[in-house]
Amino acid sequence: MLVFPLCFAARGVLGSPSFFAMSLDAPASFAAPPDVASYRVALVAARFNAGLVDALLGRALDTLRSAGVPDSGLTVVRVPGSHEVPWAAGRLAASGRYDVVVGLGVLIAGDTNHHEMVGDAVAHALQAAAARTGVPIVNGVIVTNTLAQAEARASGPINRGAEFGSAALELAALHRTLP
Repeated sequence: MLVFPLCFAARGVLGSPSFFAMSLDAPASFAAPPDVASYRVALVAARFNAGLVDALLGRALDTLRSAGVPDSGLTVVRVPGSHEVPWAAGRLAASGRYDVVVGLGVLIAGDTNHHEMVGDAVAHALQAAAARTGVPIVNGVIVTNTLAQAEARASGPINRGAEFGSAALELAALHRTLP
């Protein structure tokens, strides 16, 4: 049984189609600082749903490179699926060699809610790894209800890969400046 806060039910939000709609918002743009050429970024990408994850990875790498991060500052590690992303991301973060780590994967609904359970577990594990290591980790694992939604976000007009790359740049800058 799903339980929703009373405030949602009282406002009639649960009955509205927009309550269950996915966000199409994007964060405001971030201007990379001048020292971006010295950034070290690790990207962990799942092999499951490879075509979609490869699109996310390519777009994230394009964003990082176009901002000035050289190939020598980029490390890509592949893992079997999204569930394995946090383990590898945590190990890379704990190594002390990276300013930021990005985890990438695509989870699409099937006949069960397995994609939601994996998505929740991955999100919590990535946050825990970031808190434990002190290195920011971007959660670039997208969870969708349909293949069309996944395609729109990974390789279509909703460029989540670029957003994850931009978030990595901003978090790397913060990592270097915050105590």
